[in-house]
Amino acid sequence: MHKHLLALAALSLALPSAANAQRYDARYGLEPGAHDEIAWDFLEGITTEIGPRLAGTPDEARARAWAMDWLRARGFDNVVNEPFPIQTWVRGEERARITAPFPQDMVLTALGFSGATPAEGLSAEIVHFPSVAELRAAPDGSLTGKIVYIGHAMRATQDGSHYGYFGSPRRQGPGVAAQKGAAGIIVRSIGTSNDRIAHTGATSWPEGVTPIPAAALSSPDADQLERILERADEPVTVDLLLTPQFLGETMSGNVTAEIVGSDPSLPPVLLACHLDSWDNAPGALDDGAGCAIAATAALRVAEQGQPLRTIRVLFAGAEETGLWGSSAYSAAHADEEMGVGLESDFGAGIIWRLETNFSRSNPGLFQRLANAVAGYGVLPAPQIRATGGADLNIMRDQGGPIVDLQQDGTGYFDIHHTPNDTLDKVDPEELAQNVAVWTAVAGVLANEAGDIAGPGIIAGE
Repeated sequence: MHKHLLALAALSLALPSAANAQRYDARYGLEPGAHDEIAWDFLEGITTEIGPRLAGTPDEARARAWAMDWLRARGFDNVVNEPFPIQTWVRGEERARITAPFPQDMVLTALGFSGATPAEGLSAEIVHFPSVAELRAAPDGSLTGKIVYIGHAMRATQDGSHYGYFGSPRRQGPGVAAQKGAAGIIVRSIGTSNDRIAHTGATSWPEGVTPIPAAALSSPDADQLERILERADEPVTVDLLLTPQFLGETMSGNVTAEIVGSDPSLPPVLLACHLDSWDNAPGALDDGAGCAIAATAALRVAEQGQPLRTIRVLFAGAEETGLWGSSAYSAAHADEEMGVGLESDFGAGIIWRLETNFSRSNPGLFQRLANAVAGYGVLPAPQIRATGGADLNIMRDQGGPIVDLQQDGTGYFDIHHTPNDTLDKVDPEELAQNVAVWTAVAGVLANEAGDIAGPGIIAGE
């Protein structure tokens, strides 16, 4: 209970009164109105000059070129692009209208890798399933010619833990519906806001299954549809138009850059994020802020003198549409040992908890990390085993050390994968706290001469 009270106290950064300003100083070790100019320069630049950067498109390529120029201008060494092929999808028109019994338009958006309707659209009856489990229980062939609707609703949590479970309608639901013979599927947006804006995101299709039209409804429209389904005494029918295209193979790439350490024999510290975004927003929180945090932390460590270990920044490509960059980087660097990995890909909310996968095998180092971030309001969690973000496949594949700096994500899924993921949603003070915490942690790790994992066995923690 005490832990949760501390976490809730960490939600207030800078309020106007003097008392609140003092609490801010005491808990976060930052001046009220703190602002990191380097991080903001990156974030404002990429969202303004590039904007949306969908994986595999010319916009993502422009983002890589922009990021490489920025890194070189800031003094990074060994700035490179590592290209890799991906299967690329782009959206087209998208609209829907309930045609009976209560005609009205609905707000929706296509899911990544959705199939297309016929050019004239698709008209069909809606069949409601409260969850993916109930959809799986439907008899094969029972949904032929119909549009499935799944109304599984996500809830907000500080650590974002509901996303894995409540995301199943988006990730697995379309494939299950297709296997059951459905002509299309609509899911409640995997998000936590009540704005009349739909949340996109990737879906996947089982081997041999032809993609069907798949879209997400805004939460208010999902509520409306459920009310209509409940009171209708006749079938509820919908006209659906989605015209996405599969472009086949195009190129993406991973951008890496380094602050070179004084001892090249030591495995590097890997600071990761992803550079791509969905096409419906400039991706300020997801994940422009993460790349700003990682790159700026590396520079801030270098300002304190050359670190012992090399710090490598990884701006992964094509994360949103299938973790392509993370997999490609791990494959390309399979023979290169990494010292430790961290990732920022959960917006820019304040960091409130420190986790590692070596708290037992190297308790001394864990305590030094905890001491380094205590002044920023970050709580150590030695009992929680870090697993790393989506772009740290290489650390999981190598069984290497991982640090998770957990951000407050209470409001993150209000914005996630929507047109609202814009620069104004990033609080400069919270971004500055992230940079400060990352700098403290990266500084300790980059100057650690010994084995970061320690003598224990990480996999057994």
